[in-house]
Amino acid sequence: MTSILSPLYLTGVPAQDEALRAPIRTLLKNTLGERPLVRRVRGVTEADPAFSRSLAEHKLIGLALPAEVGGGGRGYFARFVLVEELLTQGAPAAAHWVNDRQTAPLLLRFGSTAQREAYMPRMLAGEIFFCIGMSEPDTGSDLASVRTRAVRTEDGRWRLNGRKIWTSNAHHSHFMCALVRTSGSAEDRHKGLSQMIVDLSLPGVSVRPISDLVDDRHFCEVLFDDVLLPADALIGEEGSGFSQVTSELAYERSGPDRIYSAMVLIEAWLEELRHIANPGQAVTALLGRMVGRLAVLRSMSLAVAGKLDQGLQVDLEAALVKDLGTEFEQAVPGWIAEALELTRDHPPSVALRESLAFITQICPSFSLRGGTRQILRSIIARGLGLR
Repeated sequence: MTSILSPLYLTGVPAQDEALRAPIRTLLKNTLGERPLVRRVRGVTEADPAFSRSLAEHKLIGLALPAEVGGGGRGYFARFVLVEELLTQGAPAAAHWVNDRQTAPLLLRFGSTAQREAYMPRMLAGEIFFCIGMSEPDTGSDLASVRTRAVRTEDGRWRLNGRKIWTSNAHHSHFMCALVRTSGSAEDRHKGLSQMIVDLSLPGVSVRPISDLVDDRHFCEVLFDDVLLPADALIGEEGSGFSQVTSELAYERSGPDRIYSAMVLIEAWLEELRHIANPGQAVTALLGRMVGRLAVLRSMSLAVAGKLDQGLQVDLEAALVKDLGTEFEQAVPGWIAEALELTRDHPPSVALRESLAFITQICPSFSLRGGTRQILRSIIARGLGLR
């Protein structure tokens, strides 16, 4: 069936990368089969390690990373096509999502040779999974104020104490890439922050899933009580954690995963709309509004992929895409609810109503994950020289 995105697939992606779309679709169909809409609408919040390993067998984790570290040896346009297909089909990809999107690129850029050799082959094979330890109680998106602390011991190891919260899929993960304070205090802001690899099976680590509005449990609180980390747990240079996190977040904020969170819902609504002979001008206008905004946002995200392919910094551009993308995502359930009111003579299916209710309940989180709107606009203002 024709997708709302079908006309957009004709622009922006180089032909050799666009050629990946058909085999990826075939693989997903063969691997996932027919999944109910109420499962697909959850998208990449659902973790299925077996599915992640099946992608790894086809070199589809780390697609944009060099072949010498176990990656696919392709570029960010190829990864864009892959992510686009995973999101629009609601694939349960949460288990490896962080590995692929940001932790493996982070280790490639800042990690030691020993760290890359120890973790990356297993990450890209879908054997181990990482989560992100950034947010903390009372800090939220203000990462410069984190208080979780790692202190050097006499034998060179690190003693870790503190807590992280809203850590997606920590209960399915083996390791955490954590932003911690290694010197100074929270008042020192950006100074004294470092990143650590934390084995979540170590004594003193507690992972507590948190129920959200729809009774999902992908958010977690993670507590550290005198956790002893090896000396080589430090990623990059001590005290460089904030600049490293800024680079890492650019990967998280720039891709289509900050545009397509409600795409399965849009496609399901559109499929039912096709059976209405004359939905009316107002509904057609709503659909046009969606397509128009999607076209612009997709072009912006592709432009960022092009810059990443060139090895350029994309902090400002990624913040813009994420801010505008989540604004679009949050508007979608309201637009579809409005359209359903305008077509009352053609009641939606139960599955569509349940999916709309799900997205309506979770969409407030879209502008929180990866940085709140206020933080993003501060980054944008600074990047434009306005502050």
